[in-house]
Amino acid sequence: MSPSILSSALLAVVAVTFVNAQPDPADPTPLVDKHYAYPSGIPYQVDYNTAAIRGPQVGYNICNSTTENQNSMCQTSFVNHIDDFCLWAPPQPNSTIGDTEGQEVAWCTKPGHGTRVIPAGALQGVQLIKTPNYIQIAGFLDQTQVNINADDYGGELDPHGADLRGNPLGGLMYSNAFPSNGGNNASYQQVIDWTNFMGGNSFCMKVCDPAGQNQQALCQNIYDRLGCEYNAPNNAQKGVFEVCEGDDMSPVGVYTTGGATSTYYQPAESLGPITTVPYTPTPAASSNCVTYSSTALYTSQPTPTGATASSGASGAKTTGSSTNSGSSPAQTGGAATMGVSLGAGLVGVVFAMAFLS
Repeated sequence: MSPSILSSALLAVVAVTFVNAQPDPADPTPLVDKHYAYPSGIPYQVDYNTAAIRGPQVGYNICNSTTENQNSMCQTSFVNHIDDFCLWAPPQPNSTIGDTEGQEVAWCTKPGHGTRVIPAGALQGVQLIKTPNYIQIAGFLDQTQVNINADDYGGELDPHGADLRGNPLGGLMYSNAFPSNGGNNASYQQVIDWTNFMGGNSFCMKVCDPAGQNQQALCQNIYDRLGCEYNAPNNAQKGVFEVCEGDDMSPVGVYTTGGATSTYYQPAESLGPITTVPYTPTPAASSNCVTYSSTALYTSQPTPTGATASSGASGAKTTGSSTNSGSSPAQTGGAATMGVSLGAGLVGVVFAMAFLS
């Protein structure tokens, strides 16, 4: 694919984001335009406007040792390394992503960020890939340990949303792991473009380097109904914890057939379930993989509580629905979440919530 053709495709994909999004008049500044130096510049709450349609954020952004516990409402998240990253998940047990997308809090793999800590054994396989322009983490987890209903196939969290206030509202993301950070682990950069799919006992997170190229296309958020399989193709396996170097993936929706480059856009939710997509995604090339023991990576996690959700076969990816979509999870290689949240109704899509992009 020539650079000029790819650039045109990227511009088309990015343009859709702005066409679909409508700022809340009470809080018209998009979350992606709210920039704060870590930690000194972060306000107590990024999104505090009580007049906004969805109200203010439920948590806070100044997080430290005083907020670090399993009831923390911290909404400042991090992606640094395979042993130091956070996922967005509900604050209350047995929740669905569809019902709580605006309220998710940070659950991290280790103490030190003022957040909740993912319980021991919840992570069941993790693959982290560093590419020239983003970091991608995908894997498997017992989602009940981070308050997600065992049967929820979930959906996407991102810093946009139809009102541009983000899901979760006011959620911030930081990293010290990008090449542009110069290897300074004590200095954090705010991640402007990111996406996190949760559900089906699997997850994926992609955070784009703020100094990199094609951030909005590589960390696109308009394909929320296609899950990790398309948004973050991966080779994660249950029981395997590895870090790899990799190439950038092709932007979601951009594909080549017979030498011709095309862009696919997911259909409107009103048209019902997505039954076909004109291309099959494949993980970008990766190399120099290093495998770790989970017990060596995760040493300070709390004891798990409550019932543990069963998880499927090794390398399972979920593509079914937890409601009446008429399909059941398929199990193949790589971690993927795709389907219906229990709270999303019967329309056969990941989210039927009004404020998801």
